[in-house]
Amino acid sequence: MGFGAVAAAYERFRPGYPDELFELVAAYAGRPLRTALEIGAGTGKATRLFAGRGVAVTATDPDPAMLAELARNVPGAVTAPGSVRTVRAAFEELRPGPTYGLCYAAAALHWTRPEGRWARVAALLEPGGVFASFGGPVRLADPGLEERVRVARAAFLASDEVPSPDGTAPAAEMQWPGTELLRSPLFEDVRQVVLGRRLTLDAADYVGYLSTVSAYLELAPERRRAALGAVLRVLPARVGIDAGLIGHLARRVSAPA
Repeated sequence: MGFGAVAAAYERFRPGYPDELFELVAAYAGRPLRTALEIGAGTGKATRLFAGRGVAVTATDPDPAMLAELARNVPGAVTAPGSVRTVRAAFEELRPGPTYGLCYAAAALHWTRPEGRWARVAALLEPGGVFASFGGPVRLADPGLEERVRVARAAFLASDEVPSPDGTAPAAEMQWPGTELLRSPLFEDVRQVVLGRRLTLDAADYVGYLSTVSAYLELAPERRRAALGAVLRVLPARVGIDAGLIGHLARRVSAPA
């Protein structure tokens, strides 16, 4: 399953990131953010947030279609040093080189391999550099409508949510990846933050968003179309969604173990 096949839909239907998120990361850093390495940049939803605030971003992603969409939509995206530099590579394929003041992942960290994850992140950061991860499920704001959607998709899909990579319960006080960061000797000052966000979408746009969710992408094409059609039939013309963000921030220790 690859997101490249739905790169245009990903760009069109996935929500972007609010200015408040940049302000939160910058305040945590406590110093100017000049350079950043982005893990799993996709079509550049988060790239443009940081680059638009003057950060020189190296945006990495293994999918050429996603990077092509990023290049079409992010001002200054090039394949040479500049305000935004794109690199086609999975996180695990990145080789030691320049270090950055910030390394971040927007709804992408769960696609990285757990083995050696935090050593790789630490190696990308300057001493005292900041790691940030943010994302969160997009849910219908009306519980009754959410239940109708669950019933409509049940014949095709039990759930469309991504489980926690380390098995952390949804009600736990500290969520993943904060749970792993707290155990890593390479990072300190681990914080979890929550940004509430409520959006209103046309029903077709909400279903367009669902068409980019991995659980639907894993279905065979005919079943995917049937599942999305079943969901669309139970929706009103406009829907409210909760699209809040859960963020995790940590600082690379000055002398990693």
